Amino acid sequence: MGKSSGMSREKLRQLPSVDRLLGEEAVQALIAAYGHRQTVVALREALDTVREEVRAGADVPGVAMLVMRVSTRLQERLAPTLRPLINATGVIIHTNLGRAPLSVAACAALEAVARSYSTLEYDLEAGQRGHRAVHAERLLCELTGAETALVVNNNAGAVLLALTGLAQGRGVVISRGQLVEIGGGFRVPDVMAQGGARLVEVGTTNRTHLRDYAAALEKHEDVALLLRAHHSNFRIVGFTTEPSLAELVTLGAEYDKPVMDDLGSGALLDTAQFGLVHEPMVQESVAAGAGVVCFSGDKLLGGPQAGIIVGQAKYVELLKRHPLARALRADKLCLAALQATLLHYLKDEATEQVPVWRMIAVPLAEIERRVRRWRQALRRAGIPAEVVDGESTIGGGSLPGETLPTKVVALRVAHPDRLAAALRAADPPIIARIEGDQLVFDPRTVLPEEERDVLRIVAEVAR
Repeated sequence: MGKSSGMSREKLRQLPSVDRLLGEEAVQALIAAYGHRQTVVALREALDTVREEVRAGADVPGVAMLVMRVSTRLQERLAPTLRPLINATGVIIHTNLGRAPLSVAACAALEAVARSYSTLEYDLEAGQRGHRAVHAERLLCELTGAETALVVNNNAGAVLLALTGLAQGRGVVISRGQLVEIGGGFRVPDVMAQGGARLVEVGTTNRTHLRDYAAALEKHEDVALLLRAHHSNFRIVGFTTEPSLAELVTLGAEYDKPVMDDLGSGALLDTAQFGLVHEPMVQESVAAGAGVVCFSGDKLLGGPQAGIIVGQAKYVELLKRHPLARALRADKLCLAALQATLLHYLKDEATEQVPVWRMIAVPLAEIERRVRRWRQALRRAGIPAEVVDGESTIGGGSLPGETLPTKVVALRVAHPDRLAAALRAADPPIIARIEGDQLVFDPRTVLPEEERDVLRIVAEVAR
């Protein structure tokens, strides 16, 4: 015991000090890359770990090995956790993977505004302070037919602001079949409560009639508005009925009550033309007479995270002046990317330039050409890849149950979960999906510029 303890002490004396290590050229390179303070912390931690290992009987590592361990610690500690990856799952609007990728023009607009000062709240013509709302308002009004528009940080914020500004302390009539919960536990009744509105439920889960809304308006004198919430992430089928938005607007007009339409996804194009069911469009809600329409910027719109409110000026202008609007307002990066995205729609180029719509609109024949090219490249690398039929999904709480036919590359391996984990650890990480004993890659959601990385990394990892 004493001899072993003496040997450990002798080994520990061989360990270099922090000051000595700081003089090493390799450590100086780490300081240049990660900073002096972080490098010193990592050196001390590495030396503490080595001392414990030596006391347990391990040999003293050389300086080069010590420096390598310090470098690894620094990389793990300071590597960004928010980083790009490749989505090969076939889920187009993947909430966990950042929802909608931005167009080239949107990225360029965002970068240009980020690197310099901007006209965020400055009127160049007048030479005085302006308002950030103007940057997207004109485009949104032209696209949707609305009288005015407002952009906030996300659709939950848009709904919260609308309910707070228009119905605080008053009743809001909504069908029981529309009391939805979306991802992350976001529930319409909870948001209504936070906004200070009183929930007035009508109808049943599967059937709500116009007369149910009329009865509520007769019974409750303090009703502020009628709310329609789109079934964004689920579908009720069978013995069902709901009044149309136009019917609600007509009824609301009889009682001088506006209708608020929470659309969620915010489609500006007709999804039916791509073989999907028709998703309610913002233009349709405005044309039907909804006083306020709320929707997302980063789902089917294909832009940055944003909550967008369009509608009649007498309601939306009140929301612009509400104190909560400042707390929820969109920043310059969001507005720059949103403005560029909206321009794609105005120029009738959304299906070519907005990634979400390009993925939805891509012909199956083009996907098949890509996937066969992938198979050929992987087989040349010695990987037995196969092309099989598959289905892509829209995702993001949009078009529940709807899929698009696709072709996928399938790798049949003994442990697909291990291969999937190895791909997630790659640089850049690749996210695929497991079906049975196969790991499959859907090219629909892989951007063209990412294809080379996919083939290279899969060939390296799957060997």
